[in-house]
Amino acid sequence: MNRVYFVGAGPGDPELLTLRGASLLQSCQAVFTFAPLDETFAGLIAKRPVFDPYDFDFDELLAHIETLLDAGNVVFLQPGDLTFFSPFQALIEALGDKAEVVPGVGTANAAAALLKRTLNLSGVCTRTILVSSRVLAEIPGAPALEDLAQPGATLLIYMNHYPLEELVGRLRRGYGRNEPIALAHRIGLPGQRLFVGCLDDILERTADCTLFDKRGRADLTLIIVGQALTATPDHSWWDQRRLRVRRHRC
Repeated sequence: MNRVYFVGAGPGDPELLTLRGASLLQSCQAVFTFAPLDETFAGLIAKRPVFDPYDFDFDELLAHIETLLDAGNVVFLQPGDLTFFSPFQALIEALGDKAEVVPGVGTANAAAALLKRTLNLSGVCTRTILVSSRVLAEIPGAPALEDLAQPGATLLIYMNHYPLEELVGRLRRGYGRNEPIALAHRIGLPGQRLFVGCLDDILERTADCTLFDKRGRADLTLIIVGQALTATPDHSWWDQRRLRVRRHRC
């Protein structure tokens, strides 16, 4: 039976695609994906037909997939992977046993690697929260962003819909202090940029850049906030951990 593979494309860099994802992409019959992944993965997609899934309504998409499956496997090359904020859950359930998910490198993982920081630093961060400010605003009764922006929390903000000045104000009200912040723009894609600062100076640091539209919002930008970005690790933790490991081995 031919199958539909939902392949996590990571942040969009083909070098961060898993070996299995690359193999499936090179052997499939057709590919569904979004811009700019159709360009960054062009070398692996080669001459296979490429479709934008949003060119179809849901029933049309299912019918088109069934037609393609007669000739071979189909790959949905999706940003990140299925873990967070993926639009494909309903489609996967409709396909049932014909669907298989192949995990990818999540955008949060790629951002942490770019920053060379762990986002849940022991002794500094008690929790790491992934959130979409847009989704919070759309759901009645959901906590406000300020409610989540509390000392001890590292926030990873996807799909930010606030102008940066308003976002900074909301974060400042939540944290109640000048918290470190990083803006990772177009991670793994052409035009990648990284801005690291604090709530007091991030507006100045980004004043001359072209990341933001006329409303002050930036697409394809993951925002990370919290002390884990800049705190100095306690080196004694290493020796304590080493002693525990050695005792366990003995």
